[in-house]
Amino acid sequence: MKAMIIRQILIPTDGSDYSKTALEYGIYIGKLLDAQLTGLHIIDIKIIQGPIFSDIFGSVSLSPFPEFLTAIEKGLDERADSILETFRKRCEGEGLIPRIKKVTGIIDEEILREGREADLILLAQRGEHYPLSQSVLLGSTAEAVVRKSGKPVLVTPGKFQQIESMGLAYDGSPPAQHALGIAAQLSVKTKWPLTVILITDHASLAADLTKRVEVYLEPFEIDSDVIVLRGKEEKEIIKFIQEGAVELMLMGAYGTSRFKELLLGSTTSYVIRNSTIPVLLTR
Repeated sequence: MKAMIIRQILIPTDGSDYSKTALEYGIYIGKLLDAQLTGLHIIDIKIIQGPIFSDIFGSVSLSPFPEFLTAIEKGLDERADSILETFRKRCEGEGLIPRIKKVTGIIDEEILREGREADLILLAQRGEHYPLSQSVLLGSTAEAVVRKSGKPVLVTPGKFQQIESMGLAYDGSPPAQHALGIAAQLSVKTKWPLTVILITDHASLAADLTKRVEVYLEPFEIDSDVIVLRGKEEKEIIKFIQEGAVELMLMGAYGTSRFKELLLGSTTSYVIRNSTIPVLLTR
């Protein structure tokens, strides 16, 4: 597998507490990997052009005044500058010189567009408008980005803690194999030990996957272990996380049944929403 080199980390920020935690993880990982951080703030075009203003003014048979919309746009622009300035100062306080960028558009689309130039997208588990945006069918910004991004996405929780070890949920699929490669290379770079978890009730499959993992990891000469768990994948992954043995979880993103995921959710979505540690996902 080609070595993964993380030189550019994109960190979307909206000024929320969750995005501030994402920045703390970005600074921590950026220092370890000697990577450049880019802070991105997206002015949500839906706020300006969305139904909220049409509903308000339409109810009284008026059109939005140009002066009113201009004032809203100015306020959003000034707030964006303030958020990015706070981002910049926090990075500089840690000895890092970040790039900062401000754009207007649809949030997940702009993250994906800017993410093309990054090696890793680092995204808060929840954003500023989380209570208003929960949807079984549409999912969160984090889920939308993970589904569509060709780059690894690290989804961070509400609180920061230093990373000293990693876990990897492995099922032998191509995304899981990609995640295994990333985990191995991260371990070489950071010296974080790796625990690979296999979730299956079939002894023969467990033995086969264990062998595949051990053979793959052998050349890396890292501190690693494989454990086998039984049960429902998403429940076992979260249970493993809650036991506190690792501070970073890696896994392949999504399975092959997109229709099932859309209607019923998926292991990936469940883990993103419920993990108390960062989860690094790759397609």
